[in-house]
Amino acid sequence: MRILTWAIRLALFVLLIAFAAKNVAPVRLQFYFDLALEAPLVLWLFGFFALGALFGVSAMVSTVLRQRREISILKRPVEPPSAPPLFPMH
Repeated sequence: MRILTWAIRLALFVLLIAFAAKNVAPVRLQFYFDLALEAPLVLWLFGFFALGALFGVSAMVSTVLRQRREISILKRPVEPPSAPPLFPMH
């Protein structure tokens, strides 16, 4: 299974390198106020992909931390009551 995982990773890496080699044409990205940046297409694609992944991870951080806190609270042992109740329940 480990060999298969590494084979898939290697194939994906080779495909990404081939994709990058095919998309080296310069692309101009124009913003407001006559601001324009020029870079290879593959750089823009990978950059915006990484930015989207960063936004996705940052959106999940608060949920994951809240769930971890809840799990740690739920894993604590339940303490038995130390004194009998004042009013017995019948």
